[in-house]
Amino acid sequence: MVTTLAKELPQAGEPDHILRALQLADVFAARAPAHDRDGSFPFQNFADLSKAGLLALTVPAALGGTGAGARDTARVLGIIGKADPSTALVLSMHYIQHLVMARSTRWPGRLSRKLAKETIDGVALINALRVEPELGSPARGGLPATTARRTETGWRLTGKKIYSTGAPILKWYAVWAKTDEPETRVGLFLVPSGLPGTEIIESWDHLGLRASGSHTVIFDDVVFPLDYEIDARKPDDWKVPDFTQSVVHAIFVAAIYDGVARAARDWLVKFLQERVPANLGAPLATLPRAQEVLGGIEARLAVNARLIESFATDFDDGLQLSAIESNIIKLTVTNNAAATVEDALSLTSNHGLSRANPLERHYRDVLCGRVHTPQDDATKISAGRVALGL
Repeated sequence: MVTTLAKELPQAGEPDHILRALQLADVFAARAPAHDRDGSFPFQNFADLSKAGLLALTVPAALGGTGAGARDTARVLGIIGKADPSTALVLSMHYIQHLVMARSTRWPGRLSRKLAKETIDGVALINALRVEPELGSPARGGLPATTARRTETGWRLTGKKIYSTGAPILKWYAVWAKTDEPETRVGLFLVPSGLPGTEIIESWDHLGLRASGSHTVIFDDVVFPLDYEIDARKPDDWKVPDFTQSVVHAIFVAAIYDGVARAARDWLVKFLQERVPANLGAPLATLPRAQEVLGGIEARLAVNARLIESFATDFDDGLQLSAIESNIIKLTVTNNAAATVEDALSLTSNHGLSRANPLERHYRDVLCGRVHTPQDDATKISAGRVALGL
């Protein structure tokens, strides 16, 4: 039997990018508590990731990147997520965009090549900015208020995006916006950061993932080139989600929160082995109750590992996967992760909730998995409608 712990340790013949991620993990884990306390952004982590060549993990090999698929990328995100999930979340969004670029027939080749070169050469991250105060999650439908107005000198963008993960470090925004054309189109526009009229409001003050820099970005008549339109279509043409985007997003988000759960499990094991109550005269690890709860945690993590690895491998092998199935995997893995940390708290009393110990931080972080798109209710409704033939 391959234990869940063995899955996290370096194996013989591991690819170099896995080994580099494992080397950085201890450094990131040591920095994570301070960034969590003050909500500061981990800029140095991304400098280290760039130096290690890990920012270009999903850039195609033909363009000079690693060309990693979903399986290896999920493994890297699980390793980084265990150390610092805020860093892993920013990284995952960047990875998703480069995978979509590599597989999309709609992304302008000139732009995807430009962004690939930049992320190989330095710290040049991209994320999609989609969520708005009035719209909520675009996954639930509706047109964005953010508007791109076509002029002779370029697109002029006005709008407000919230929960813009990685805002302090992003070089590129893929902005979800509608056009002001007689026949409205909606889609993605590539906007360089730092242009006149762009403002980042440091609004992110969350319970968990406090170092992710998921701030508000405001665009006030921001001008960018006309040929930086990525993919704008009639609204009805977006009813079928992008396959690569939806599948790898679910896998990568699941891998991050599974990493958080594994960090909690590791701390719990050490706590149970070292904690010797005077009335017991032996470590808590000797109690059948502790062994039973920890065994349940191992069961959840074993299921997570199999789900993530098998589904990511199927994606890499080119199998036709269902977006609903990928959403179900995200639901299952993130709920298993949350239950793992809750079980760990059940064995640790006040120690688990003390800010002197990392378990309370892991709990705050893992809860964010439940609000990450796709959310549980939407996944269940979609699966139920399919089962009912509706």
